Amino acid sequence: MGRQGDDTVINITVIATGKLKEKYMRDFSDEYRKRLSAFCNLNIVELAPKPISDNPSEKEIQNALKAEAELIKKKIPKDAYVFSMCIEGKQMPSEAFSKKLSNLAVSGRSSLVFVLGSSFGLDPEIKRLSDERFSMSEMTFPHQMARVMLLEQLYRALQIESGGKYHK
Repeated sequence: MGRQGDDTVINITVIATGKLKEKYMRDFSDEYRKRLSAFCNLNIVELAPKPISDNPSEKEIQNALKAEAELIKKKIPKDAYVFSMCIEGKQMPSEAFSKKLSNLAVSGRSSLVFVLGSSFGLDPEIKRLSDERFSMSEMTFPHQMARVMLLEQLYRALQIESGGKYHK
């Protein structure tokens, strides 16, 4: 899987609502982008979150999530396998995640999308249209950190599949 020694090139799109604001987070992200380039085609799509008030009502939050969902849907490549990143999603060890990505690529699902919502999460419609709900932890992390953690786990998974030593 990937670019080292076989013909299956995996395409990974990370759709993230919000930008990486701090330089150190952008630096972490850039480092993993560079590392991942040896294994896959990576595309990170940043969408602007819908502005909401400082003390939003539940209705205001739901309306913002619906508007964000419309933007997200437009960015999902056709025939992609979609992971919604959400706390109620399935968790798995790095080795199992690596095997999952490999199995998807081998089965012809070499276009993968990981959707990270805003600080209020994802609209239920995005979760429904996803092939899988995925979680890195039951803990809550800042949006920016979750994106960097996802990139790191993608790199780790692809390293495991290639027999690299990074994951140990």
